Amino acid sequence: LTLPQFVQLMDNFVGEDVSLLTVKRLTAFIKGEYEQTEEEKMKQLEKVHHMSHMAQREQLLEALFEKWDSSACGSLELEEVFAVLSTFEGGMGKEALMKAKEQLCSRYPQLSRVGKLSPKAFQTFLELIASKFTGNEDETIDNLVRFLTTSVEQSHPESLQSSARRKWLQDIQQAAESSGTSMEPVYQAVIRALSQDMEAHGDNKRISAYIALLEENQLSPEQGQVCLHYVACTADDAPHVLNQVLHRDMKGVSFAAIDQGKPIYVPKVQLHGNIHFWNSDRPVEERKGSLLVLPLYDAHWRVFGILGLDTLRDQCQKSIFLTHEITFYEGVCHAFSKAYHHICMQENILQVAVTALDWLYPRTPSIHAVTAYLVAPGKDKQNCALYKVITTDNTGQKEIHSSPVVLLREEDLLRDYLFKCKDSSEVTLISVYGEHHIAVPLHDLSRQTLCIFDISIGQHKKLPPQEQKDLQKMLKMAQAACSEILQRSLEETQPTQVLEAERVANMRHAGILFHRFMLQELRECV
Repeated sequence: LTLPQFVQLMDNFVGEDVSLLTVKRLTAFIKGEYEQTEEEKMKQLEKVHHMSHMAQREQLLEALFEKWDSSACGSLELEEVFAVLSTFEGGMGKEALMKAKEQLCSRYPQLSRVGKLSPKAFQTFLELIASKFTGNEDETIDNLVRFLTTSVEQSHPESLQSSARRKWLQDIQQAAESSGTSMEPVYQAVIRALSQDMEAHGDNKRISAYIALLEENQLSPEQGQVCLHYVACTADDAPHVLNQVLHRDMKGVSFAAIDQGKPIYVPKVQLHGNIHFWNSDRPVEERKGSLLVLPLYDAHWRVFGILGLDTLRDQCQKSIFLTHEITFYEGVCHAFSKAYHHICMQENILQVAVTALDWLYPRTPSIHAVTAYLVAPGKDKQNCALYKVITTDNTGQKEIHSSPVVLLREEDLLRDYLFKCKDSSEVTLISVYGEHHIAVPLHDLSRQTLCIFDISIGQHKKLPPQEQKDLQKMLKMAQAACSEILQRSLEETQPTQVLEAERVANMRHAGILFHRFMLQELRECV
């Protein structure tokens, strides 16, 4: 048990109306009766030391990845890393390196196709290499880190450029974490990052930028099964680009970038002959400049859209995109993908919560109201914020908040029990102005709280037995569905579907997962 979990356990055990004397007696009893053998104490110390050591190793390898990824593109070339590592210890460990690479490609099947290492895959690669050497694995990791650190150099200007770019990319992720389920702040953060980099490192070129996402083509399937929907762009281009749809049978290089899975750069659009110009009012003689289209990848390196940039608004004849700029734009794509899929994950959890409440309400008339909150990091990263996303009354009528109400610990003392529930990731029981509440967390794969149900049962101190049983069943299935959603998002996990409806919905209706787990439990009972 962590400290918050232990405190919450004791708080739930003694209840609210207990006297201070009883609490003191309980404390004295636990102090007197709790015993820990020397072996248990050593195991606990070893566990704490191991966790601390692994956290330090992760920070060390993250710093190494950033040093190698000087352009902040979010990935490293596998063959480039492999070539440098093949000279480690004078090339004595080539056999270990080959075995580690083989295992890595087995764990991350997409590597053999795209050849790019994410931060997590990079860390896994080094750990696999270290495990192949004889001797102490930690020492081998340290030697690998020192070797790789001295294998790459970065000048002071390059370091400053990299630092500034990482800050802008972090702003994209922060926008996702603090926007509930809204994509608009993420789109704005992407456009802002591109504009800031162009001002600081791109000779202040005037650019147009736009994001288009792949969608199923339901209106005109004869033009192709999928189309590109332009969901965001620079402000000046909005009248011509925003909400436009590009089909495969139209001019353009975007689908070529998607099919090939790599950026397409057109230095002179006027000479290309296959460029789609959204602004039909622009004179032909002004249709000059560079165009860059980059594919957007998910964690499994599957393309789900494009990021496009052009310099048609820039009057300078030499407005081209340089290599360091293109590499940074790949980093923007990576940051946007993480942010986009974070929002998708939040939406999926919200859908699970909605479905779970729909199932629960007809079975639990004693529940007066339920409010669902999503957990997000606070501005200082130490505290957190709670986003109220669903409110349900005693009839089961729901309100889903498109602009969530934000709760902060220091500003809402009456809701402090929700933050205690978040800290401990355990059920919290409390009475507020005579109304009894049960705060129940849904947690992520590392048992950190990601969603909280605040369940009001009015004057009742507890639910009737059958209703309590149904509530527990609902929470169990909701947690299983959330864990499945999070597991699917891991880059080393291949998505699996059990019901045909899941394949058709392609995770857009995550509530199906709730019913799937309910069905599976029913089958097991039968």
